[in-house]
Amino acid sequence: MTDTTESHTVTFPQSRTCPYHPPAAYDPLRASRPLARIALYDGRPVWLATGHALARALLADARLSSDRTHPGFPAPTARFAAVRDRRSALLGVDDPEHRVQRRMLVPSFTLRRAVELRPQIQRIVDDRLDAMIARGAPAELVNDFALPVPSMVICALLGVPYADHEFFEGQSRRLLRGPTAADTMDARDRLEAYFADLIDQKRKQPEPGDAVLDELVHQQLRDGELDQEEVIALATILLVAGHETTANMISLGTYTLLQHPDRLAELRADAELLPAAVEELMRMLSIADGMLRVAVEDIEAGGETIRAGDGVVFSTSVINRDEAVYPDPDALDWHRSARHHVAFGFGIHQCLGQNLARAEMEIALRTLFDRLPTLRLAVPAEEIPFKPGDTIQGMLELPVTW
Repeated sequence: MTDTTESHTVTFPQSRTCPYHPPAAYDPLRASRPLARIALYDGRPVWLATGHALARALLADARLSSDRTHPGFPAPTARFAAVRDRRSALLGVDDPEHRVQRRMLVPSFTLRRAVELRPQIQRIVDDRLDAMIARGAPAELVNDFALPVPSMVICALLGVPYADHEFFEGQSRRLLRGPTAADTMDARDRLEAYFADLIDQKRKQPEPGDAVLDELVHQQLRDGELDQEEVIALATILLVAGHETTANMISLGTYTLLQHPDRLAELRADAELLPAAVEELMRMLSIADGMLRVAVEDIEAGGETIRAGDGVVFSTSVINRDEAVYPDPDALDWHRSARHHVAFGFGIHQCLGQNLARAEMEIALRTLFDRLPTLRLAVPAEEIPFKPGDTIQGMLELPVTW
């Protein structure tokens, strides 16, 4: 049996000291694979999965629940605890409810659909770069490029007016970053009220559009397969996750490439490396660090017994640095096979939008560095602020010049 008695003093989550590496405080957790004990913000001890093989096995284990209303479900922050009992969708529910919701959405997020959307994504990327270049250097890449690109894409896919982007981007920030539980609650209320109004508008349209939300309203909601609260919950998670995660990957991916000029030069010399590079960046950056579950039965795993009611957290940043799977895991390597990373999760809750995210990343990064071959940071790297550890990782701003 592994001795985990010392590792519980490590608190989770913690902030990174380098935006593309796990917090240094997690080093003992990397040494105690595949399972450790940690403490959450309120002192509650939970299990942390740190080994790649064990994490994939547990994420596919039906004895671990995603039901956020379960009394044992772990809350990594006070903000999360404040909204845990609110109606959730997809990530926060188990089968069969999860399976029903996912089946409705899968056709809009297939690999084929992502391929079909590539020309539209390319136009959006080109338009944003046209505008940024026209304004001239320097630029702030998060607000000028990394954020609007996925916001425009997910709005078009869902059927949400991009004219409202300042509202929903602002509320998404408050939902994910607070700074207080009251801010999170208020942001959730405002987003739900926004979608209730948008659903009413779509109900009144004689001819529905072909976007995801139009289909949910004019088919599943009309036929009673979903109620309005479920549609609102689905729309909220798709909108927030659909732009926040990819925006952070674009900004942090750009920063990371600029900090690794030799790897960037490889990509510029061989464009066929780009799909592998996107996978490697997903592995290394692990921006959504801390998937959450609760055990509903006892589970023997990693030489330990996870008891029913125990919380289990999956640190993607640690799991994706498992040297048993990824030799020299702290290095960027376009020539390794990073495809089995868990940055998109694993099992039935694996990210629904992963094909779209890959397409957006490939197009955004390729076009950015093709059109701005002299792109560089406009200020010293150590002066650029990045996000704290209790939210999705990424850059708060990214001043660049060319």
